[in-house]
Amino acid sequence: MKIKHLLLGILIAASSSTFAQKDITLEDIWAKPTFRQKNIQNLNWSQDGQNYLELKEGKIVKYSISDPSKFEILFDEAIHKTSTGGTIRVQGFALSTDERTILISTESEQIYRRSSKENNFLFNRTNNSLKQLSAGGKQMHATLSPDGKRVAFVRDNNLFWTDVPTGRETAITHNGKFNHIINGACDWVYEEEFSFAKAFVWSPDSKKIAFYTFDESEVPEYNMQMWGDLYPEDYRYKYPKAGEANAIVSLSVALLDENKLQAIQVGPEKDQYIPRLKWTKNPDVVGFIRLNRLQNHMELLHHSISQAKTSLIYEERAETSIEIEAIGNDITYLNDGKTFIFSSERSGYKHLYAGEIGTGKFTAITTGNWEVDDFYGYQEKTKTLYFNSAETSPIGRQVYSININGTGKKALSSLTGTNSASFSSDFSYYMLNHSSAKKPLTISLISAEKGLVRVLEDNQKLQSQITDYQISPREFFEIPLANGDHLNAYWIKPANFDPSKKYPVLMHVYGGPGSQQVLDSYPGGDFYWYQMLLKKGYLIYCVDNRGTGGRGVAFKKITYQNLGKIEVQDQIYAAKFIGNLPYVDASRIGIWGWSYGGFMSSNCLMQGADVFKAAIAVAPVTNWRFYDSIYTERYQRTPQENPKGYDENSPVFHVNKLKGNLLLVHGTGDDNVHFQNAVALEDALISANKQFQTFYYPNRNHGISGGNTRLHLYNMMTKFLEKNL
Repeated sequence: MKIKHLLLGILIAASSSTFAQKDITLEDIWAKPTFRQKNIQNLNWSQDGQNYLELKEGKIVKYSISDPSKFEILFDEAIHKTSTGGTIRVQGFALSTDERTILISTESEQIYRRSSKENNFLFNRTNNSLKQLSAGGKQMHATLSPDGKRVAFVRDNNLFWTDVPTGRETAITHNGKFNHIINGACDWVYEEEFSFAKAFVWSPDSKKIAFYTFDESEVPEYNMQMWGDLYPEDYRYKYPKAGEANAIVSLSVALLDENKLQAIQVGPEKDQYIPRLKWTKNPDVVGFIRLNRLQNHMELLHHSISQAKTSLIYEERAETSIEIEAIGNDITYLNDGKTFIFSSERSGYKHLYAGEIGTGKFTAITTGNWEVDDFYGYQEKTKTLYFNSAETSPIGRQVYSININGTGKKALSSLTGTNSASFSSDFSYYMLNHSSAKKPLTISLISAEKGLVRVLEDNQKLQSQITDYQISPREFFEIPLANGDHLNAYWIKPANFDPSKKYPVLMHVYGGPGSQQVLDSYPGGDFYWYQMLLKKGYLIYCVDNRGTGGRGVAFKKITYQNLGKIEVQDQIYAAKFIGNLPYVDASRIGIWGWSYGGFMSSNCLMQGADVFKAAIAVAPVTNWRFYDSIYTERYQRTPQENPKGYDENSPVFHVNKLKGNLLLVHGTGDDNVHFQNAVALEDALISANKQFQTFYYPNRNHGISGGNTRLHLYNMMTKFLEKNL
């Protein structure tokens, strides 16, 4: 939206009548959440694609797509008991292919972001028996084999499998040891930065398991003190910081019927990554991706078990880095055994390609100056791909289908905003999720042939609350840059906005590589805090700086080897632009952010000392030398190669410029962005004799939550803003 349109919208809104509205409190947001955007819990498609399953009030229910009045309760925790007469609370479930066996997880304990351990049970629908999967302790990543006759899981860093009919448990590995050897599960840094935690895959014939082994012996340990009653306890775990030693990763195949292991040849280089492992359609051939440490050379390799041989299928190089955690997810092998689908940024935008296994040649399926965001799958019968992209706008998402030869592209969603989909196994039906800045989530069940079947969730209660509380929506606009480009932005104004007044501004920032905050989707928790702040007289702004996602490689990778330089420049530039608006008090502009956003907000307050009056930095990275190897080196290379890129853009080295008011917040139990970051910045500020406020949450992790923690945090941040902005 151009600035003249922005001003016109303001004048129109200001002339409208106002009426009494309900006030939002912090208790409404964090203590007794009032504004709940409902979703469908544990939604799964049936194997035949004609039904869907949902976990609802302790019941696993199978619904007919054609007739919702027809349903079958597959499991009811109030009725079905364990062999000892006990009950379980269902937290997750998976069905065997024939849907006669249900793997049920309960009593889950979170470990890191994507990992947990549970007690798992096997429910036999034929005889209604409910048996514990293993009596040896909680399990991680319990997974049914394709034929449903076996279950693999990890316990105490070793990989096991259980025979479902007999309950016999077999250990595949025996050398697992905490902080030394991990089998079948990821180490901390792979889980966090390559976005997966389960490090094993079943073969299509259910006779083999390919799995990872992480040798962490040489990885430095990080120590977190966990505060208790009398003496703190040490929690030590392996965490490779930028430039430090990573785990040595190897791959193996367990041949279950033969009780043998076969090593997969991953190459002589030890200092590399194996970010993906995936079986082909051939049970004799398993595929994996190899990535060099600088993450700019990617190879797809296949290992033949019968030949005990590894061969190169496809490779790609980049001048900056290859972000495999997004691209690697899209590799899909077709039934012809000759073709695979993958995504790549090689054209300057992320697109889908078809590759030939035999030759390594490839052809583009999607093309254009826009990004594919998510790939949903391939329908063999019609040779059709389904995907989600930002073709119509970088701040929105639409769902499409396209033929594998690149023809016949068709939009499957039509509403402006953010759309995503989940397809049945035969692609005859799909769940279409839609939300926008003004409309909360709607989930619709769609027939590929006949269109809308019915709406499964429309969040009417939340929609009514939006009216009752006069919730002000995000409004989008563009900030022009001198080079002819622009930054996407949104702002939120109060219902009684008066353009003749001068308002203080709070900017929200994340700004990290490939991220997006400016999206036409219905927002969550912080959005309601912003509504509170509107009532207190603030305007809210958010700007996606260069380096963020949805707009191609050139826009995203411009920050390479200089994290924090251009991003901070853009936020300062945006603040000046906002400060020149006639209804903004340029002397009262603040900024806040969490994690990468805390790195940005603290940097902006220091480097933009004449622009920003106050900043809040929650759980910030303050020096990229302190962060993990995979993420940091992907964008910065190593500190040994690029010391200036690490130091020149760190807020620790800009403390002398501080003029405004800073609130620094961190959890002492943060396993991701270590408390060390806050200590380093605090120490530098003290050395520079700069006054600031700080608060630390004992034993809280990166999310700083639990009990009244969020309520306390947001109350503190609100009071800080009222006093200092």
